[in-house]
Amino acid sequence: MPFTTIDPQAALVLVDLQNGFRHRPAGPNTADEVVARSVELAEAFRARDLPVVLTRFVIAPDGAKARGRTDLSGHFSEIPEAMLALVDDLAGHPGDITITKRGWDSFYGTDLNLLLRGKGVTQVVLAGVATSIGVESTARTAHEHGYNITLATDAMTDLNPQAHEHTTQRIFPMLGETGTAEEVIKLL
Repeated sequence: MPFTTIDPQAALVLVDLQNGFRHRPAGPNTADEVVARSVELAEAFRARDLPVVLTRFVIAPDGAKARGRTDLSGHFSEIPEAMLALVDDLAGHPGDITITKRGWDSFYGTDLNLLLRGKGVTQVVLAGVATSIGVESTARTAHEHGYNITLATDAMTDLNPQAHEHTTQRIFPMLGETGTAEEVIKLL
């Protein structure tokens, strides 16, 4: 479903745009394209005093939620903090909200819903990585919480191009409206 409107009380939620994803091969949109479009979205939201939320995925020190992330001896291998940091292009804006999460979904186990409700947010604009994991999980929960959902599909990517295509073509249209970052900015 193409974009029709952006609510006056919208928030931008950028999922897991961390240094580590820049070093992995990506699907239909490159890491640099996703970051550049996300920066444009963030600047547009900030210019209108609308909330910008940056989520950050971390793994518990004991390796919980780290299935498949072990070294050859079966021990949890630590991910360097530099890889978990938000990309420099988006970090460091004092008005932004940073959410640290330990799973795919940006709502589960975090204060995201409380923070958004406290700001009167009625619509969530989503972008980030990975399309079929973090972004889709967050979109599903946002939908369940009753937010209007807008998905800037050119500001997201996935390790698996087929998963990205499936999510953007089959799942997202059931949850909200899809389009480009440029289309979102034009409607703000």
